[in-house]
Order: sequence, then C-alpha cells, then structure tokens
Amino acid sequence: MKLTVYLEPLGCPKNLIDSETMLGLVEKDGFILSDDPNDAEIVIVNTCGFINDAKEESIDKIIELGYLKNNKLKLLVVAGCLAERYQSVLKKELPEIDVILGTGNVNEIVDAINLGIEVLNKEKGDSVIIKAGDISRTIPESMPRKLLTPKHTAYLKISDGCDNICAYCIIPSLRGKYRSRKMENIVEEAQKLSQDGVKEIILVAQDTTRYGIDVYNKLMLPELLRQLNEVQGVRWIRLLYAYPEMITDELIDTIAKCEKVCNYIDMPIQHSSDEILSKMNRRSTKEMLVTVIKKLRSKIPDITIRTTLIVGFPGEKQEHFADLEAFVKESKFDRLGVFSYSKEEGTLAETFDFQIEERVKEERKNRIMEIQQTISLHNNKMKIGKTFDVIIEEVLENNEYLGRTSADAPEIDGAVYFYSRASRNIGDIVTVVINNAIEYDLMGEETDEFSQ
Repeated sequence: MKLTVYLEPLGCPKNLIDSETMLGLVEKDGFILSDDPNDAEIVIVNTCGFINDAKEESIDKIIELGYLKNNKLKLLVVAGCLAERYQSVLKKELPEIDVILGTGNVNEIVDAINLGIEVLNKEKGDSVIIKAGDISRTIPESMPRKLLTPKHTAYLKISDGCDNICAYCIIPSLRGKYRSRKMENIVEEAQKLSQDGVKEIILVAQDTTRYGIDVYNKLMLPELLRQLNEVQGVRWIRLLYAYPEMITDELIDTIAKCEKVCNYIDMPIQHSSDEILSKMNRRSTKEMLVTVIKKLRSKIPDITIRTTLIVGFPGEKQEHFADLEAFVKESKFDRLGVFSYSKEEGTLAETFDFQIEERVKEERKNRIMEIQQTISLHNNKMKIGKTFDVIIEEVLENNEYLGRTSADAPEIDGAVYFYSRASRNIGDIVTVVINNAIEYDLMGEETDEFSQ
C-alpha cells in the first residue's frame, strides 16, 4: 500500500508550479495525497531561498513539520531553492530532513522518495538522500500537475532559469541558465488546462519577455501570445515578469490586438536612477523606462502597469531616492510593490560599500508606499460608475462575493467586493458596476448581464 503525502508550497508562482508538478508525479505513482500534514507519512516542503525573510520562513516551516516525526511522519523531503542553495548546511543543521531535492531535480521526486523509504527500511536513518546540482538541465515536457490554485486559474511556466546577472539576485545560481520551453508544448498544456476548466492562464518565468531567444534565436513571446489567444475556453491570459528593455513594439501591438490577453503587464523596474540601475547591473535606463511606459499607454489606453522597486540598495543616496520618489509620482503606476534591499551571500552587491541601515530602508519603503497609496486611491475612484468583468474568487454571505478584474493578478493586486441578486459560483465571470472605492479595492453590484 502506498503512503500518504502532504506538500507545503512556499515562494513564488514559479515555485508553485514545481509543487504542482511534484504532486502530480507522486499521485500518478500511486501515493495518496493529503491536505493535512498530521495525517501524512511523507511531507514535502518546497522552499524559497530568494531573500532572508523567505529563507527564515522556509526554515521555520521545516522545523515545524519536522516535529511530526513524533507522530505518523516517516519521511521529510525538502525541495526547492533553499534546498538547492544550502544542501550541505541543511543536511548538517537539520537532521530531521531525510531527502534534499534541488530545483533542477523536481521530476525525480518519486525516485527520491523511494530511495528515502529504502534507507529508512534498512534502518540507516542517518543517511540523507540528496538530488541537486542539475540547475541547467532541459525542462521536462508534458509533466503531470495537480493544481493548487482555484480551478479557474492556473500559472503556466514558459521558461526557467535566468541570464540577467542582476547584482542583488541569486536566482541564476538557483535556477541555472535561461531555458525556454518549446512553444507547441506550452500551447498543448494551455489546451489541457482549458479542458480542465481553467479560464485564466498566467504566464510566468524569471523573464517572460526573453522567451524563445535560446530555442528560436529570436524573441517569440508575441507569437506565443497569438497562439495562446486561439485556445478555446480560455478567457484571460496574463503576463508577469516582463523586463522593460525587452518590451518591443511587436509585443505591445500583440497585447493590444489579442482579445484574450489582458491589458495588464507586470514590469519590474527596481529603480529610476541611472546610477543605481547601473550598479544593480540592470540593462534599462530611466529614459528607456519613460519611453516604454509612454508607448504602453499610448497604444493600449486602458493598460494596467504593475511594477516592483528595491529601496536601500548599497550606495543609494538621498538624491537617488528623491529621483525615485519623483518618478513614482510622475509615472502613476496602477500597481506597485516595494522591497527593502536584502544583502544576499553569493551576489555581487554583497561586496558593495555603503550598505544602507535597515531603519533607513524601512523609512524609504514606507514613503514610496504612501505615495502609491494616494495614486491608487485616485485611480480607483476614477473607476466609479464604470463596469468591469469580474471573476469570482470567494462566495461571502448575503449574496456578497469577492472577485478580481482583469486588471488584478491573484494574491498581489486588489479585489472587488460586490453584491448580486443571483446565486453565483466561484470561477464565474460576471459584469459588475463599481459604486465605491478605497485605496486598493473596489465595491460594486452585479449588473443584469451575466458574462459566464
């Protein structure tokens, strides 16, 4: 009889897809999946190791779940970025771990579990199975997935790895070189997701705009979007992690013309100061950023632009931060997130002089978010009286629902709270007229028109 498996997913959407793949593989092999770690004989923790906060969360979760060895738990598997980055340290410092699985070894999860069980059965509990170090291997195609998202939404990974050597980032050391999936495999997976009831597909990669350059010797994201736009049943296609220097005229025109591609783009810029961007080893400049933003808004007037920033990068002087403040005020991004710089071992920025105090980082982060809060409230108030298609995420009570517009990515953006005279289900797409707004969320009422 096969054992029961529980998986704890941590980290970004790209890591979530790896979690879904591991679950799909163990289920296909006959293991029994559980939603409760207390009932599991095998626990998998798919970790994040990107910044300090994520590392601490991963370690805390490993320790927490490791205590279950006093109960039913037989095998503790640690996978993902933390496992790839600190395999020897984890083996030494956390003896409750039985199996360590790196980011390039996700497809070996079943073999790793079976080896771990074999070691336990031979009563060699001090031996740790380690499968890691294959970070640049070819991405396996047509892998089974067990979705951890609501059934109407799914992430779709179009590549792995990264060739952008940003000074603050450890990702190339954890995920390897940039590797695109073949287009036909991506489209086939999208068709399968649609057949399973998925209405929203969210494209992810370390850098989606670079898609295809390694396989087809040219940027192929526009062509991929055109092909995905033809997939029956899909309503929304969302684009995340689009680097500004790779946002071409062809890509902008494709977003504008493809009706299923959301007029939404996630474009991490990190900073506006040319001096700081250069120290970060970014390829963009302030002038380039301004040009891309103007083009996007000119060709797609209702485009929603989301960005992320880093404050407190080594050497960020007050004048650099003032430049960023002014840029945020002028650009009026629809969505914006801010990270305080995290000093990561193994990165170039770790060696830089003039590291910024944590207190200053926090003050600068809060200041940018104060500016953005005002911008977001103004943008949301401009939506009062307008109608939007909304996908339902949660059924509340008294005919009230929580959903998202096509301008809102799950987990990171705002929500729409609305009333409906009819009974609706999670995953339905309805038309809502907005009658109120706060800083990040909207309120409204469903119109008589039911979208789907």
